[in-house]
Amino acid sequence: MELAYIPSPSTGVIHLGPVPLRGYAFCIIIGVFAAVWLGNRRWIARGGRAGTVADIAVWAVPFGLVGGRLYHVITDYELYFGPGRNWVNAFKVWEGGLGIWGAIALGAVGAWIGCRRRGIPLPAYADAIAPGIAVAQAIGRWGNWFNQELYGKPTDLPWALKIDADPAIGRVAGTYHPTFLYESLWCLAVAALVIFADRRFKLGHGRAFALYVAAYTVGRFWTEYLRVDEAHHVLGLRLNGWTSILVFLAAVAYIVISAKKAPGREAVVEPGAADDAAGGGAQGGKASGKASRKEPHTASGKGAKEAKDGKADPAAAPKPAGPKKP
Repeated sequence: MELAYIPSPSTGVIHLGPVPLRGYAFCIIIGVFAAVWLGNRRWIARGGRAGTVADIAVWAVPFGLVGGRLYHVITDYELYFGPGRNWVNAFKVWEGGLGIWGAIALGAVGAWIGCRRRGIPLPAYADAIAPGIAVAQAIGRWGNWFNQELYGKPTDLPWALKIDADPAIGRVAGTYHPTFLYESLWCLAVAALVIFADRRFKLGHGRAFALYVAAYTVGRFWTEYLRVDEAHHVLGLRLNGWTSILVFLAAVAYIVISAKKAPGREAVVEPGAADDAAGGGAQGGKASGKASRKEPHTASGKGAKEAKDGKADPAAAPKPAGPKKP
């Protein structure tokens, strides 16, 4: 008998008339907004314009969603193209199934297009948005909680996740490791780590993003070990486990090589942004200068005007000094 556990939602969708509101979709949307908000703050702090992160996200987010879905469908193709399966379900993103590896890879392509259109270096943009991506993942993992999916091995720990039975998909009732919660907390820690390291070491040229990737893969490898859902195995290890190892090595190599080739941080991340800020300050100074030159209705201003016209105020004129008394 379990004395304590995390309950699962009885349903992952609420219907408002004919409109379904899905918890999984809400988590994805909220995560995107959080990433853009945090990325915008970091981009402005680096000297970029407000709104640039959102403009590029218009390209990155759709590409990322397509890439995430493609990775999931390709690596779990038997769920959609196996015997008795309906391939149309591959398009039902709201039912879950977004691979982070594909989302990051194709999302980077979309970000590259957006950066190229704005004349912005992609590594600088990636550094600014990196902690926001980790926060978005932390929020998005709660979508798995709504769908009662991607949980870990059975456990009777007080924070175990209670899963309801679903014979249609072979889901067995019980209490399991809440891997969605583990990964969510890990992603928040990764975001904090990247922000701290970026402030402490002034990371640039894509190294803050590489640090996010390396740190995330460590936690992902651990949660993959706990998961019990169906997955392809290579040499006894889940496919995503091998992917985590390879991506981790690539991220660490990038940090080392980049630090040698391009030490320090970019001085300019968005062409023209510094000029805009300086122009705003110059306009303010110009207006202030105009105001200081105006002297309406002041005694000095009036005296100057009368002096110019050849008139003088007798009361204001100095009195001649009289003879000194012996």
